[in-house]
Amino acid sequence: MASVNSDEWRAVCEKFTNAQNLTEVESLNDPKNDPFRSKYKARELLREIHCTLKSFEAVDEESGTESRQPPPEEEAAAVDGQHQDVSVEGLCGDSPAGVRAAKLAAVEYYLGVNHIDTEELPAGQEHLGNCMTLLQKCTVTCYNVSLYIHVRNQLGILWAGYDESEKAQGFLETAESNYQQYMKDDGSPPIDMTEYFCTEENMLTHQERVRRFELAYTHTMYYLAQVYKNLGQTERAATYCHSTLQRQLKLNQYNPMEWALNAATLSQYYITKGRYMEGRHCLSAATVISGLAGDIPSEAAAQESEIESERREQLSQKRSEIARCWIKYCLNLLLDARKLLEDNIGDIDSDRQEELRIARRRAKEDEEKGRKRALLFDSEDTFDSIASLEEKVQCLFPVDFTEARAVFLVGQNYVTQAKEYFQMDGYVTDHIEILQDHSALFRVLAFFEEDLERRCKMHKRRVDMLEPICNELNAQYYLMIRRQLMFELAETYNDMMDLKLALANRQADTQSLDSHTIKKFNLLCTSSVKYFQMFLDSLRSPEGKMPEHLEEEVLRPALVARFRVARLHSRFITSSPTDQLDNLNKALENYKYVVQYCEAHPEAGAAVETELELSMEMAGLLPLKINRLKARMALNN
Repeated sequence: MASVNSDEWRAVCEKFTNAQNLTEVESLNDPKNDPFRSKYKARELLREIHCTLKSFEAVDEESGTESRQPPPEEEAAAVDGQHQDVSVEGLCGDSPAGVRAAKLAAVEYYLGVNHIDTEELPAGQEHLGNCMTLLQKCTVTCYNVSLYIHVRNQLGILWAGYDESEKAQGFLETAESNYQQYMKDDGSPPIDMTEYFCTEENMLTHQERVRRFELAYTHTMYYLAQVYKNLGQTERAATYCHSTLQRQLKLNQYNPMEWALNAATLSQYYITKGRYMEGRHCLSAATVISGLAGDIPSEAAAQESEIESERREQLSQKRSEIARCWIKYCLNLLLDARKLLEDNIGDIDSDRQEELRIARRRAKEDEEKGRKRALLFDSEDTFDSIASLEEKVQCLFPVDFTEARAVFLVGQNYVTQAKEYFQMDGYVTDHIEILQDHSALFRVLAFFEEDLERRCKMHKRRVDMLEPICNELNAQYYLMIRRQLMFELAETYNDMMDLKLALANRQADTQSLDSHTIKKFNLLCTSSVKYFQMFLDSLRSPEGKMPEHLEEEVLRPALVARFRVARLHSRFITSSPTDQLDNLNKALENYKYVVQYCEAHPEAGAAVETELELSMEMAGLLPLKINRLKARMALNN
């Protein structure tokens, strides 16, 4: 191998530096009609370096000369970071043959990455394979451990792109093992593979070596998180994702908005597992870190500059996405609290409420210990801001209306933020999903409200926000969304009807209801039937026929809608025997539909066990009631 001080070697180093500059800097400015121009130039330089190294190798083998080995005192100084004016060749006890193999392997690695970047995957895979073959001649040392990890990272990415997650897992777990074993056995900052092609005066500092090596391992963890997710190993994926985010903060190597979105996404996993302290921490960190991306440009500035317009768009969208994750946090916290508190008729169980209060007092005592056990983002610059934001929303289950309302208001605030970007004009689906979450927040808050009149007003708010959207949507393009809205509106009107009747019954029995109350009750009943029927009609063929076989995604909703329509018809309050008979016949018709459909399709019974049982009972009782009513009508005539 040529001397590190020779003109020949300096020429190799200069080519490598130029190739790196073309790849990392110049390629960013390549024209759209020639997007890989700079990378093709870099490839030619790398090929020239490869040929030169092979010629050096041939000369060394013929002459029997060895690469320059630094004196022991120079080697120690280089490893300790006291100075860098020594060659990397021969450091860490590597043999000259090992050094030559590592340098050729590094060039193969860079050629492999180059081909992958230019969308030539088979060629890229071949070069990475060559790199692995050359490294088999070496032992893992501080001279080449970085290259070992980088090439396995790249092969992990490559195989993951081929949907070969298990192969990717193998390469990445080996990279992880390389890092952990090296840190256990040595732990000193290893040589970075770019230093293979550096002149003595351009060697990296101790700190820079540490940073690059840790960043390579951070990439290993990031890719493993993706692979574990693809393999369905969600717990491991979450752990690796959380550790990746923490390391990125520690190394100060992250894009604020990208980091924030990843943290917000991770929060959704914790929420599904009921780990609200971790979910809240991720969301608080996401909100704080996203603020480091700067203020959203004004609309005026965005109109004047294309760059500012794009930046405004990106910041607005990503912060609104984080806001939507906050909405899910608040909604799921309330829903899970309701599950714990709900009795068998849908009201708050006071015994469970007291048990939860006691459990919460214990939880508060242990929360600080729990926080220390959790994986927290303890960046010095942001920790106080994150902790301050966390204090504004609880992570323990609310047990009464006051606490539930506090969570609701946080969620509602983020609804407002999310809707600023995801407006109806341009983001129909997103806007409606946010409205549905807002409606769900009102619905679960109503569970905690003891005042029936206030609870009814909450449901009215839901109707006011969903009904106009449902009626305006084009059924041709948004059929599934309209069905969701119809069903929710039908259920909401049904809830309001029950509440109105309960309020009236507190003051008098059903027979003594005043005409205004009866009118209101029947109007709510009619509105509920209307939307259930609209949902059922949306299932009909263009010829107006109901399908003989209901698809799985609409099976339960369709049968439940039939059951609810039947119950609603039997609950209308009317003094007219003719109207009573008409309502009872319609109720019987819908009960019989549920029974007959499940008889024809036995597998459907499992989806509506309770409704089917009640339908069968009512299908047997209603004919008797209808006959008695007909008999009375005949006598009166």
